[in-house]
Amino acid sequence: MAYNLKDVFYLDLSMVTGTGTGDGTTQLDLSSYIDPIARRGSKAQGLAIYKIHTSITETESNVPGMDLDGSMRIALLAGAGFGDIAVGSSIDFASGSLSAENDLNIYGADYYQDTGVQYNNFREFLMPSKDVPYVVVRDNVCMCLSVDDAFATALTVGMRIECAVVSLDQSTLNQLLRTQTV
Repeated sequence: MAYNLKDVFYLDLSMVTGTGTGDGTTQLDLSSYIDPIARRGSKAQGLAIYKIHTSITETESNVPGMDLDGSMRIALLAGAGFGDIAVGSSIDFASGSLSAENDLNIYGADYYQDTGVQYNNFREFLMPSKDVPYVVVRDNVCMCLSVDDAFATALTVGMRIECAVVSLDQSTLNQLLRTQTV
């Protein structure tokens, strides 16, 4: 797996929290990067995700979401296929689906803020690395937000994903397909 300037590229996602509570998701189609079928003379391909960078800003500006009372969990799930659903509208994540024990969870973070405090609390609890990337073999990833305590102002959560297309041998592909089955 090559983590170098020639092979690594970036994909971006963003989603707005709104000012209510509940769950929401936005989906990124990866079908042009993934080919889970090994053909004669070529290997299957997956998308290696090395790093994820996250930003949280007030939607109407470029300033960090500070001095706003509220809390949420952020996750990036492989192959979830939820589509684009606004926070609090029509989806409810199953217990544990945005936790570290979920095999489909690539990245997870908690964000919470108290009114009057001039710093936020942002804690990443799950992330891939350049040494051990998460290799996606499904055709999508979904950024999921679970807002537990509503924010007074809508926030935009942005993700920049460092990734590369990698070749996979049949046994590695089979293992990844088993672990990334919903």
